[in-house]
Amino acid sequence: MVTNSSPRIAVVGAGLGGAAAAALLQQAGFKVDVYEQASEFSRLGAGIHIGPNVMKIFRRLGLEQPLEAMGSHPSHWFSRDGASGEYLSRIPLGEFARKEYGAAYITVHRGDMHAMQIEAIAPGTLHFDKRLESIDDSGDDVNLVFADGSSARADIVIGADGINSRIREELLGPERPIYSGWVAHRALITGDKLRKYNLDFEDCVKWWSEDRHMMVYYTSGKRDEYYYVTGVPHEELDFEGAFVDSSREEMFAAFEGYHDTVQALIESTDTVTKWPLKNRNPLPLWSRGRLVLLGDACHPMKPHMAQGAGMAIEDAAMLTRCLQETGLQDYQTAFELYEASRKERASRVQQVSNANTWLYTQEDPAWVYGYDVYAQEIETESVA
Repeated sequence: MVTNSSPRIAVVGAGLGGAAAAALLQQAGFKVDVYEQASEFSRLGAGIHIGPNVMKIFRRLGLEQPLEAMGSHPSHWFSRDGASGEYLSRIPLGEFARKEYGAAYITVHRGDMHAMQIEAIAPGTLHFDKRLESIDDSGDDVNLVFADGSSARADIVIGADGINSRIREELLGPERPIYSGWVAHRALITGDKLRKYNLDFEDCVKWWSEDRHMMVYYTSGKRDEYYYVTGVPHEELDFEGAFVDSSREEMFAAFEGYHDTVQALIESTDTVTKWPLKNRNPLPLWSRGRLVLLGDACHPMKPHMAQGAGMAIEDAAMLTRCLQETGLQDYQTAFELYEASRKERASRVQQVSNANTWLYTQEDPAWVYGYDVYAQEIETESVA
């Protein structure tokens, strides 16, 4: 256990990966402050899958049972042909996941889960309105300067600041993310709107055709919110911000010929947004000096495996393990161990996710869901 006289860690970004890193490191006894550019967090209209590989990490934080109580517990991940509705795969989850993978598989509202994660961070250590402007790694420590004129010093800095990471830019120089050629439409539908249809709205189903899909699932155990997210080819959008408004008309056009259940979902949509999907090529390095990356700052991916947040949270857990192994004084070795232990898995998930083939046919997902970051040996062979 690290003592109270320990040097300080700064986490830049309090998203799902950054919040996990802060809570895990604080639980391990490290002094951690988190700097978030937003002025506050709101309940954004998006759902998220949390696989057993991630639930086992939340178990360490005491969040597993509250999340289980909050979330929906699909019995299967169904893949269905977009037009005919024919089943392409039936991947068992539910009690099978508990038995085979060691934890539950849930779907939940992203904002609800994030709020629970934020509560796990020590009071007074999360700082809002901290847009990072400059970083100075002197070799002895790091000075962070924010847009509000304030500054902070830390012994190491963890960049959990997403695909447009300022920390990544410091390590590798300015470079725009790569547009994938696809957009994601996102919408929440109240359960009441679906009850007028004599259709089977399954707990977790992905509707596929050759070049597009729609993933649909409940975001709570109450089944009062049904969420869909798509992947659709689209010319590159030119606008500021993360998303633009879409419409039912655009959705009907994008999914013309799809099954009646999909048409009913579109008809029930009040508000739908459109998000360009961007990624980056694998990075040549994950750390330099006193700076280290995790999650989308390091290996952004399309959302098509529902594992982007999972990889960020796994990163947070492994980085914590490595820093515990070496102590903060030997942070360079910890960073090397972390990259060696995470790079192969994160790169494989990134590749499969970007290819959009995950669970299209009947396959064994154990290599993803059965993974336990705490049962893995820390990779030392490639570290001098």
